This record gives sequence, C-alpha cells and structure tokens, in this order.
Amino acid sequence: MKTAIVIGATGLVGNELVKLLLKDSRIELVKVFTRKSLHINNNKLEEHIINFDQPDQWKKLVTGDILYSALGTTLKVAGSKDAQYIVDYNYQYNFARMAAANGVGKYILVSASGSSANSKIFYSRMKGELERDIKKIPFETIHILRPGMLKGKRDKVRTGEILGVALLNAIGSFPGLQALKPISGTEVANAMINATFRHVVGIHSYGPSVLFDLSKTVAVTG
Repeated sequence: MKTAIVIGATGLVGNELVKLLLKDSRIELVKVFTRKSLHINNNKLEEHIINFDQPDQWKKLVTGDILYSALGTTLKVAGSKDAQYIVDYNYQYNFARMAAANGVGKYILVSASGSSANSKIFYSRMKGELERDIKKIPFETIHILRPGMLKGKRDKVRTGEILGVALLNAIGSFPGLQALKPISGTEVANAMINATFRHVVGIHSYGPSVLFDLSKTVAVTG
C-alpha cells in the first residue's frame, strides 16, 4: 500500500491519473498538490491547494512513496516563453528536489517526444533540460515517459490539436508508422502506473511506441 503524490492533476493526463490511482488497490493515499480544487470526494484523496511560488508553506507535506509529475501549460495560456518555463521546468524541478529530500523514492515524469536539451525548438529544449536535471536528483527510480501528441477531452478546445490528432491518426494507420498515432490521456496515465510497479531501479525512458504497449496492462483495482 503506497502513498502517491501528484502534481498537474487538473490537466489531461493528470486528471485521468488521479482517477486511476483512486481505484488502484495498491495505492492507499493520493496526495494532490494543485492550484485549484479537483472537486472529487474520496476518502483516499488528500488535496492541497498551493501556490507553487511559496514552497516554504507546503514543502514539508511532500511526503510519500511515489511522485507523479504531469504539470504543464501552453505558451498561449502562459503568455510568454519565460512564464511557460516557470511552470514546465521550475515548478516541476523544484517540487522533485523537495520530494527527494523528504525521502520519496520513485519519480514518474510525463515529458514529450523529441525532448532534447540541445534542441533548437523551445518546447523540446525545455522538456529536455528538465529531463537532464531530474536525472541528477537522487531518486531510487526514475521513469520518464515521452508521449507523442495527446488526445482526449480538455476543458478548453484546442483547434490546432484537434486537426493534428486527425492528421496523425491517418498517418499512424500506415504500416511502420503506428508510433505516430496520438495517445490518449488515459493511456499515458495507465502507462505511468504500470511503470511504477515494474520492479526495477535506476533511470528508464519510454518513447511513443513503447508507451502504447506499457499502457495495455490494466492497473489493479479493488
């Protein structure tokens, strides 16, 4: 029976992740750190409404066995690259450091396909820099998931994403190009949980094609 910590719980992947964790009999407690309430009534859920810019107010609460990090925003919502970097890099990196310092042993990160600290593309470089620096934090086990385009129901409609999903679904139907197919938030969330309970230590990364297979194992419920 494990205690899971989740940041990014209001997003596409994070919201599905919390739902799955609350049903998983291997998880005793789900601690969510978020900027707004999930409005979920469940005895297994411990919700902390926080300001990520004021860690002194909540860092001692970041205790448990597993940290799931699915936090992120878009350039449009953030308003600038600097603002997006604060959410996608600073908040996640600083939260991970605090978790490790408090004895959390496992870390599961949702990154992105094509992430590289040397990329000339801002988004890919930002994700790559986070991966690079997370690997230096002394967790016992780190799982990094790099999904391709995500699909699923969001609070706000993203027209470009809808068109992209349709295009990649078509491309992914051709032999050898299945890895390009969009992956649902539920599939990524299930892959995160399944990675958690692989009995391995060290650092492990999963690209788009591997994630489809990893997501197929059904999480234990009860």
